[in-house]
Amino acid sequence: MGYQQGLSGLAGASNNLDVIGNNIANANTVGFKQSRAHFSDMYANSVATSVNTQIGIGSGLASVDQQFGQGTINTTGNALDVAINGNGFFQMSNDGVVTYSRDGTFHRDKNGFIVDSHGRNLMGYNANAGGVINTAATVPMQAPTSNLAPTVTTRITGQFNLNSQDKVPVTTPFSATDNTTYNYSTSIQVYDTLGGAQQVDMYFVKSAAPAGTWQAYAGVKGQTPTNLGTIAFNAAGQIASTAVPSGAPTPSTGKFQFTIPATGGSATPQPLTLDLTGTTQYGGKDGVTNLAQDGFASGTLTTFTIGADGKLSGNYSNGKSAVLGQIALANFNNPNGLVNLGGNQYAESSASGVPQISAPGSTNHGTLQGSALENSNVDLTVQLVNLITAQRNYQANAQTIKTQQAVDQAVLNMR
Repeated sequence: MGYQQGLSGLAGASNNLDVIGNNIANANTVGFKQSRAHFSDMYANSVATSVNTQIGIGSGLASVDQQFGQGTINTTGNALDVAINGNGFFQMSNDGVVTYSRDGTFHRDKNGFIVDSHGRNLMGYNANAGGVINTAATVPMQAPTSNLAPTVTTRITGQFNLNSQDKVPVTTPFSATDNTTYNYSTSIQVYDTLGGAQQVDMYFVKSAAPAGTWQAYAGVKGQTPTNLGTIAFNAAGQIASTAVPSGAPTPSTGKFQFTIPATGGSATPQPLTLDLTGTTQYGGKDGVTNLAQDGFASGTLTTFTIGADGKLSGNYSNGKSAVLGQIALANFNNPNGLVNLGGNQYAESSASGVPQISAPGSTNHGTLQGSALENSNVDLTVQLVNLITAQRNYQANAQTIKTQQAVDQAVLNMR
């Protein structure tokens, strides 16, 4: 019987060498998961055989299990490269055939879809124009390069300090071209419906009476500013009330409404609200604490970024960003039940269970790292040690056969 044990051992050692060799060969394969050969002993079936006299007849390959431990992550500088940190697989689709992968090497095809090196589509969730993600179903991810549409300015928010120690200007009346007629001025750029920019200048003039009151003016550079009205401060330096000229809109305290002329092709006139809530009158230098507006010009795409939550964002030349979609991850109750298709792809099977599709970072799903790739989790040092061990096992089993041959020859020589 020594031949059978030896031959099964040779087969097992050969299988083990194949598994180890495949691990070593894929040490540099992105997202590769090493495998381990698992063996079981074998015994002849015989009811009459005593338990204490059973002799094994060798070993057999029970399974080849993949080790889905985390690989190290390397940054690449490629905006669409992405690594999974934790559980999960990318969901890929090719003509309706769905597969799963840990390889996050992606690029844009000619139609703007995000694909792998074999043209499979990366699946994820769509985002609407406001960046809200629709998780109802996964769809092929797109990375559009179209311009970001402009947003018209409707509100200017300004927080200033108007120095309580300022003197009332001697020169009157107010004139934007004469800086002796006002105490403080500043400006901000606003945008029309087409993204055209205009500069809005704001002026503040301290009034002689009543005490603690200021006149506010605003308008487009080069044109006569609009008298917005009066700001009255209390003894604590906070805005107590605002008043507007007769016939002007009456907004809430601290806010003024005015219009500016149109630029070419935009809607006319452009209404604006100047919100001065938070403006103070303290004994300190005139200045601005915060000045912002809610519009922006159109922008051209400069880069993509992928967040830990899988959200794909476009970054634009106007300093804005927009959420374009979200990568989905699939997880399985038994990843070892997946069918290895090669090419870094796996297929669902009855043994793996159905995929649990969700956003990165959700329960039992890992997070993502953009501009990075997950390395193979093969440890070459360990594999080389295993290789030597497998080689010794092969040699030992070969020796079993040689010994059996020698015994048989001795029997034949007994004459």
